[in-house]
Amino acid sequence: VQLQASGGGLVQAGGSLRLSCAASSRAASNNGMGWFRQAPGKERDFVAAIGWNGGNTVYADSVKDRFTISRGYASTTMSLQMNGLTPEDTAVYYCAVARRAVGSRSRRDDVPWGQGTLVTVSS
Repeated sequence: VQLQASGGGLVQAGGSLRLSCAASSRAASNNGMGWFRQAPGKERDFVAAIGWNGGNTVYADSVKDRFTISRGYASTTMSLQMNGLTPEDTAVYYCAVARRAVGSRSRRDDVPWGQGTLVTVSS
């Protein structure tokens, strides 16, 4: 399975962006999927996850109520709607395939991260 994230860009604080992720294989349709991000000089952190059927969403506290993850039933694509962006959200965003069918913070280590998509929020 290969993952391709897209939709990043430069936005002012308070603005919005919508990220998309596409998995290359139907094998991902039976797993949860999620988003992680890595800010400059920091570790990669969990952002949000969603179950295989579009339910069971999980969010990091830092993005709860601002970001919305979505996915169609057993789809190999998912999106992340990001509203109320702040400079602290600046990072490279990566999508991931979860180890299980539900949305969770754990990811399949055998699926490479991919290139990610850069989100830059200016103050």
